[in-house]
Amino acid sequence: MLEKSDQFSHHFDKSSLREYDIRGIVGETLHETDAYAIGRTFGSIVADKGGSRVAVGRDGRLSSPTLEKALIEGLMASGMEVLAIGCGPTPMLYFTATIENMDGAVMVTGSHNPSNYNGFKMMLGRKPFFGADIQNLGQRAAEGAVVPVASGGLKHLDIRERYVERLLQDWDGADKALNIVWDNGNGAAGDILQMLVKKLPGTHTLLNEEIDGRFPAHHPDPTVPKNLEQLITAVKKHHADIGIAFDGDADRIGMVDDSGAILFGDQFLILMARDVLKTHPGATIIADVKASQVLFDEIARAGGKPLMWKTGHSLIKSKMAETGAPLAGEMSGHIFYADRWYGFDDALYAAIRLLGIVARSGTKVSAFRESLPAVINTPELRFDCPEEKKFAVVAEVADRLRQAGAQVADTDGVRVSTTDGWWLLRASNTQAVLVARAEATSDAGLSRLKSALASQLAASGLAPDFSGTNAGH
Repeated sequence: MLEKSDQFSHHFDKSSLREYDIRGIVGETLHETDAYAIGRTFGSIVADKGGSRVAVGRDGRLSSPTLEKALIEGLMASGMEVLAIGCGPTPMLYFTATIENMDGAVMVTGSHNPSNYNGFKMMLGRKPFFGADIQNLGQRAAEGAVVPVASGGLKHLDIRERYVERLLQDWDGADKALNIVWDNGNGAAGDILQMLVKKLPGTHTLLNEEIDGRFPAHHPDPTVPKNLEQLITAVKKHHADIGIAFDGDADRIGMVDDSGAILFGDQFLILMARDVLKTHPGATIIADVKASQVLFDEIARAGGKPLMWKTGHSLIKSKMAETGAPLAGEMSGHIFYADRWYGFDDALYAAIRLLGIVARSGTKVSAFRESLPAVINTPELRFDCPEEKKFAVVAEVADRLRQAGAQVADTDGVRVSTTDGWWLLRASNTQAVLVARAEATSDAGLSRLKSALASQLAASGLAPDFSGTNAGH
């Protein structure tokens, strides 16, 4: 039974209710009162479905303990039995929720955002809680539509050793002694990583392994080349076989090969796909619309069924469950294994599988990278566009292209294929920006693609600057 009470009504800052999580600047758009309201309302949603058990975790940000405390108070006030696992990576919370058969889970994390940000990622049952779910939570909080005040409970669980042992269970590189450099980026995986490498064969050099919510070494986002400079230097210095990096809550992975070159998500996913397809021939492998055409071609060449899907870890997870795909990934470094794992994005698990592939291959990662078809592409281009206009611009572009007879895929925004390659335009689900990317086999081809994209944007009243946006890949 719901209680619509004047005693509880909470309005979130509009900017904090995102597509995949609730997130904001601590003390400005995100407060302890928001954390309590999330607990109170999410707990009510769990109760509505007959549940009573919610797992809670937090990352290493300085604001996370106080936000976690308020969140737990809100959950308990909704009658929830809370299982608190303390500080660690987001995937460890997903693992806990899965093996402990929890009715819900909430992670206090700012993910890869700057240190003054924080937020909340949620699961309801085994499914991601996102999109309309988050908007509904905001509406219910504003209306005070919660269950009557109750007294829940709180238990603490140290799940770390069980999580590490489960990660190691799928190590398949035998006793091959790789030389590995790890960059934790002072993120939430620090303790787990230190436990993990003690039980893995090989030589391990750890960078920024201490959890520090100020992120003193560099920003915790491994998709940005600047943030990998320290890792690249260390790989070269130690003559390592590979370098691995994590984001702030370790649900995304970055990679550097033995030469110090960066491999992007759509490149190392090829290695993973080839490996999975050996035991799952003909399986569907999912990647987001920002991924290189090389990835989709290589999946097909390895006997798989490539499926291009919408960008967003919650959207990919949902599609993976729907199709039964054993593997999926995003350019952003979210990697999802359902083969021998649980289907959620876990950078530590992805690292274990990736290192096993490298150990068994007997060849250098740089040789794999150099064997891939050469393409030239832009990085992800982002430019401001009013929130109320961004989806309309993409729709206008799509209509014009279809009328012109262009080859258009509209899975997520507009992806246009030509003889030169392809270009993409989509509206961000989390910011007031448009996102673009282009890929070709030659500089001249890429220039033509960027020109076509610029023309379409100009026709919709926008004039982005694409200068200096070429990159090898």
